[in-house]
Amino acid sequence: MHKTLFAIVAGLAMLTAGSATAADKAPLDARTLDHIKAQFGTLMDLANQHDIKAIHQMFWQSPSALLVAKSAVPAEGNWAGFWGNDAIDQKLHDIASSGPVVLTPDLAKLKVVGLTKTVAESYAPLTITVSYAGQDGTPRPFLLIIDWIKVKQDWKIASEIILPVPPTPPVKS
Repeated sequence: MHKTLFAIVAGLAMLTAGSATAADKAPLDARTLDHIKAQFGTLMDLANQHDIKAIHQMFWQSPSALLVAKSAVPAEGNWAGFWGNDAIDQKLHDIASSGPVVLTPDLAKLKVVGLTKTVAESYAPLTITVSYAGQDGTPRPFLLIIDWIKVKQDWKIASEIILPVPPTPPVKS
């Protein structure tokens, strides 16, 4: 009985140790992560050039593709999700045609991690200068979170979430 119990406990310990090692291993290598970082840089360049057609090609072509951005329609709320490529293209066109748009990412803080072998996530703080939907063209801080999905041999944007950073509350003395 003790030998059987010991064998079960030892077996479970080995299984747990083995799965922890596998779970801790990063699913994407450094070369792939660097490639996605380069894609992020390309996206920022295209956005600053207002090249909506090229940005369209960077998105996953799916009704499940998502852009979260400032809304100009009160019924949608202040910020909204725009699902599918037609809605994303229209939103990006509306923003780009509103006037100058400048995205300035803090590339020193850009982080890209692999979630699986076919899904990665990038995060970067950035400053956006835009005069869209009541914004006054003052540079403001945002966070940009992008989920990337591998489609064939390319990494595509599955979701792009732009979050405004609220002002720091005043310090009470």
